[in-house]
Amino acid sequence: MSLNLYPLARPFLFNLDPETAHDLTLNQLAQTQNTFLDRAYRQPWIADPVQLAGLTFPNRVGMAAGLDKNARCIDGLGAMGFGFVEVGSVTPLPQPGNDKPRMFRLPDAKALINRLGFNNQGLDAFVANVKKSKFRSQGRLLGLNIGKNAITPIERATDDYLIGLSGVYEHADYVTVNISSPNTKNLRSLQTDEALDQLLSALNERKMALADTHQKSVPVFLKIAPDLDDAQVAVIAQSLVKHQMDGVIATNTTLSRDAVKGMPHCDEAGGLSGSPVLAGSNRVIRLLRQHLGPQFPIIGVGGILSGYDAVSKIEAGADVVQIYTGLIYKGPALVHEVAKSLKQISQN
Repeated sequence: MSLNLYPLARPFLFNLDPETAHDLTLNQLAQTQNTFLDRAYRQPWIADPVQLAGLTFPNRVGMAAGLDKNARCIDGLGAMGFGFVEVGSVTPLPQPGNDKPRMFRLPDAKALINRLGFNNQGLDAFVANVKKSKFRSQGRLLGLNIGKNAITPIERATDDYLIGLSGVYEHADYVTVNISSPNTKNLRSLQTDEALDQLLSALNERKMALADTHQKSVPVFLKIAPDLDDAQVAVIAQSLVKHQMDGVIATNTTLSRDAVKGMPHCDEAGGLSGSPVLAGSNRVIRLLRQHLGPQFPIIGVGGILSGYDAVSKIEAGADVVQIYTGLIYKGPALVHEVAKSLKQISQN
């Protein structure tokens, strides 16, 4: 049995400061997951398996990283009907993130701006929480997203990513390398030619060593920004193939404010997510598919607030999709809507 109480809860949550509402929601999920109280947000399951990167995704809709940075609510999110859940970004050491306030709603655009800055409890606490979850034992897939600490010089960023990859590898179905958050100084510079080559080369070498140690191969995906021109996307696509990355996640939040000019909070620093990102994200997905060919795994994320939006991602070239901001505006029913829409087109 499932209920959809989110329409009742949303007015209360939207009257709170966005980060306060965020923390309250996560606390409630953490306390109610794996209990009968999860009926308040549980959604009917839709099976729609797809093979990707050597994995069987139980359906085509996933939870994007960023919501549950400390991996506290994996099972609660799973109850909403996601085929896969991605948690993080986690950094090697705990860090508080940027100064508050650092999250802002733009309701007229169905959007958010955040400059959280990888606030998290660090790798040890993250892995401990992952180990407690039951999600993977239910046949669903868990992605673990890694980032770098703010205090680590950008020249040493690779060190942090190697620590993260080594720490999460045996507990993940796939690992995501986040080099596209706009809220850690200079992080997006890792998407440029030489820096990207160095990072991906080191990651691939470590991945092969870990596969040998743990006697299993865990796919590694790269998450990129929507604010890339055509030439930059082409270079990234080339590097993904060269360094044997297993997939790409497109995209993170945008720095562009073109779609929200004049709205309250539009000039706040940080990454913009939600409806305004849909077109830019789809543009990057289309370019990646052109450069990478039909078989390379692409996870599409950015601006999904309906089943129709999710279908547009698949039509642009994505294999599966993730949602985040749409969940905040529409609630868990969006997961079912998206999964149902994507299953319908997969059967046609």
